[in-house]
Amino acid sequence: MSKLLVKGGKKPLQGSVRISGAKNAAVAIIPAAVLTLAPVRLENLPEISDIRILVEILQSIGVRADQPEPGVLILDSSGLDNFKPPFYLVSKLRASYYLLGALAGRCGRAEVPAPGGCDLGPRPIDQHLKGLTALGAQVEVGHGLVKVTANGLYGNTVYLDVVSVGATINLMLTAVRARGKTVIKNAAKEPEIVDVANFLNALGARISGAGTDVIKITGVEELGGGVHSVIPDRIEAGTYMFAAAATAGDVLLLDVIPKHLDPVIAKLREMGIDVEVCGDRVRVSGGRTPRAVDLKTFPYPGFPTDLQSLAMTMLTSAEGNSVITENVFENRFRHVDELVKMGARIKVEGRTALVEGSCRLGGAPVSATDLRAGAAFIVAGLMADGETLISKIDHVHRGYENICGKFRSLGAVITEVE
Repeated sequence: MSKLLVKGGKKPLQGSVRISGAKNAAVAIIPAAVLTLAPVRLENLPEISDIRILVEILQSIGVRADQPEPGVLILDSSGLDNFKPPFYLVSKLRASYYLLGALAGRCGRAEVPAPGGCDLGPRPIDQHLKGLTALGAQVEVGHGLVKVTANGLYGNTVYLDVVSVGATINLMLTAVRARGKTVIKNAAKEPEIVDVANFLNALGARISGAGTDVIKITGVEELGGGVHSVIPDRIEAGTYMFAAAATAGDVLLLDVIPKHLDPVIAKLREMGIDVEVCGDRVRVSGGRTPRAVDLKTFPYPGFPTDLQSLAMTMLTSAEGNSVITENVFENRFRHVDELVKMGARIKVEGRTALVEGSCRLGGAPVSATDLRAGAAFIVAGLMADGETLISKIDHVHRGYENICGKFRSLGAVITEVE
């Protein structure tokens, strides 16, 4: 297995970096393409392993996939002949559960193995199944499979008990070709949900309210083809913003939507970091010691849980002590033990972590506990004295395009080694 070797010394990162397409939008839009028999062209897709696996899954059920150039994918689902994607592929990524809604909407049937992905604690799909049932589907769960059968799908009003990005999107996919009108209440508001809705609307769907807590879908009999460009990845952007600040660097992010980064920008400014916004560019200048802050993660538009480990890593060098409260995922502090190996002073009590500042990190062998923790360890390695060796980097490749190349372009010394 490959590992990442990061040489530290807190050398400031300098330069510019182009942000790739959003992983969390792309992994929903690709399954959504099976809802139409017409070809669709997807652009600005990130070159990451999750996308490659998802394309393999679609090909296994009869979808034709062509990639004329990097970041571009043409999908033709007219030959789809199977509603049972294989376990060995589905088990590799969490977003495979979007096939439940997409195949139910297209075929009226779906048999999808339990999804894989990062271990962030219990992440039940009960809200997904509740929505499918409300729209007229029969759902059976057992032996590691979710079986959905729908002789007909009918619009209904569904109230989500918890705000869930996955359940919101899955319900949208199911409702697009259902008869009548569906209303999703307490829907998630993430920009990725808006992007999925924009894609479906471009194909002829009738979705309104995406980005608010009430989404309305009027079902249509069929969808057409179209072209769609995926939005920039706000989590990748936030990763490089924290990397710039943590190394006292000066980095310009290109091709971003600054509005999607409002909670990140606000928190960095609270830490005393200079952040400038101009059009589709954001510049982060971190030439000073950050201030300690209290930070709480929430669904969008709150501070994203996916950047909590990056913020924690940076706050180990802050003036004073910080308190981080994780309100989204139960196991999102699993990276703490690895940071402690590097000299961080962090105490965890339940969903709260106390981070002591003014720590000088030292290089150490660490293991990426999940996708975003892997990125946080790269930043920790850049901040630290000595060398940091990061294992289980398959997590990192699931969500970051060319992460070594991008960091090297900013002056980081990082190498993938066997």
